[in-house]
Amino acid sequence: MANHASARKRIRRNNRRADTNGARRNRIRTFIKKVELAIGAGNAPDAEAAFKAARPELSRGVAKGIFPKNTAARKLSRLSARIKALKQAS
Repeated sequence: MANHASARKRIRRNNRRADTNGARRNRIRTFIKKVELAIGAGNAPDAEAAFKAARPELSRGVAKGIFPKNTAARKLSRLSARIKALKQAS
Protein backbone atom coordinates (compact mmCIF):
# COMPACT_ATOMS: atom_id res chain seq x y z
CA MET A 1 0.00 0.00 0.00
CA ALA A 2 1.14 3.53 -0.71
CA ASN A 3 2.79 5.36 2.18
CA HIS A 4 2.64 8.95 0.90
CA ALA A 5 -0.41 11.09 0.23
CA SER A 6 0.87 11.84 -3.26
CA ALA A 7 1.22 8.11 -3.98
CA ARG A 8 -2.36 7.51 -2.79
CA LYS A 9 -3.56 10.29 -5.09
CA ARG A 10 -1.56 8.80 -7.94
CA ILE A 11 -3.24 5.42 -7.41
CA ARG A 12 -6.69 7.03 -7.47
CA ARG A 13 -5.80 9.01 -10.58
CA ASN A 14 -4.40 5.93 -12.34
CA ASN A 15 -7.58 3.98 -11.56
CA ARG A 16 -9.75 6.76 -13.01
CA ARG A 17 -7.62 6.90 -16.14
CA ALA A 18 -7.66 3.12 -16.53
CA ASP A 19 -11.47 3.15 -16.42
CA THR A 20 -11.66 5.97 -18.96
CA ASN A 21 -9.12 4.41 -21.30
CA GLY A 22 -10.83 1.02 -21.06
CA ALA A 23 -14.15 2.57 -22.02
CA ARG A 24 -12.55 4.36 -24.97
CA ARG A 25 -10.80 1.19 -26.14
CA ASN A 26 -14.05 -0.76 -25.87
CA ARG A 27 -15.92 1.91 -27.84
CA ILE A 28 -13.34 1.79 -30.64
CA ARG A 29 -13.45 -2.01 -30.75
CA THR A 30 -17.25 -1.84 -31.07
CA PHE A 31 -16.97 0.48 -34.06
CA ILE A 32 -14.45 -1.84 -35.71
CA LYS A 33 -16.65 -4.86 -35.01
CA LYS A 34 -19.59 -3.16 -36.77
CA VAL A 35 -17.44 -2.75 -39.89
CA GLU A 36 -16.29 -6.36 -39.76
CA LEU A 37 -19.82 -7.67 -39.31
CA ALA A 38 -21.02 -5.69 -42.33
CA ILE A 39 -18.10 -7.02 -44.38
CA GLY A 40 -18.86 -10.56 -43.24
CA ALA A 41 -22.48 -10.15 -44.26
CA GLY A 42 -21.36 -8.96 -47.69
CA ASN A 43 -23.14 -5.62 -47.31
CA ALA A 44 -20.86 -3.04 -48.95
CA PRO A 45 -22.97 0.10 -48.27
CA ASP A 46 -23.33 -0.72 -44.57
CA ALA A 47 -19.63 -1.56 -44.35
CA GLU A 48 -18.75 1.76 -45.97
CA ALA A 49 -21.02 3.69 -43.58
CA ALA A 50 -19.64 1.86 -40.54
CA PHE A 51 -16.09 2.49 -41.75
CA LYS A 52 -16.77 6.22 -42.09
CA ALA A 53 -18.01 6.23 -38.49
CA ALA A 54 -15.07 4.15 -37.21
CA ARG A 55 -12.31 6.20 -38.84
CA PRO A 56 -12.62 9.30 -36.58
CA GLU A 57 -13.01 7.09 -33.50
CA LEU A 58 -9.70 5.38 -34.24
CA SER A 59 -8.04 8.73 -34.87
CA ARG A 60 -9.38 10.00 -31.57
CA GLY A 61 -7.98 6.90 -29.87
CA VAL A 62 -4.55 7.72 -31.28
CA ALA A 63 -4.82 11.32 -30.12
CA LYS A 64 -5.77 10.17 -26.61
CA GLY A 65 -2.90 7.67 -26.50
CA ILE A 66 -5.07 4.55 -26.50
CA PHE A 67 -3.52 3.05 -29.64
CA PRO A 68 -0.19 3.67 -31.35
CA LYS A 69 -0.45 5.60 -34.60
CA ASN A 70 0.76 2.71 -36.74
CA THR A 71 -1.72 0.31 -35.17
CA ALA A 72 -4.63 2.55 -36.13
CA ALA A 73 -3.22 3.06 -39.62
CA ARG A 74 -2.82 -0.70 -40.08
CA LYS A 75 -6.37 -1.42 -38.92
CA LEU A 76 -7.84 1.28 -41.18
CA SER A 77 -5.80 0.09 -44.14
CA ARG A 78 -6.87 -3.52 -43.75
CA LEU A 79 -10.54 -2.64 -43.29
CA SER A 80 -10.42 -0.34 -46.30
CA ALA A 81 -8.86 -3.05 -48.45
CA ARG A 82 -11.52 -5.55 -47.40
CA ILE A 83 -14.30 -3.08 -48.21
CA LYS A 84 -12.73 -2.34 -51.58
CA ALA A 85 -12.53 -6.06 -52.38
CA LEU A 86 -16.16 -6.48 -51.31
CA LYS A 87 -17.26 -3.69 -53.63
CA GLN A 88 -15.35 -5.14 -56.57
CA ALA A 89 -16.79 -8.61 -55.97
CA SER A 90 -20.38 -7.36 -56.09
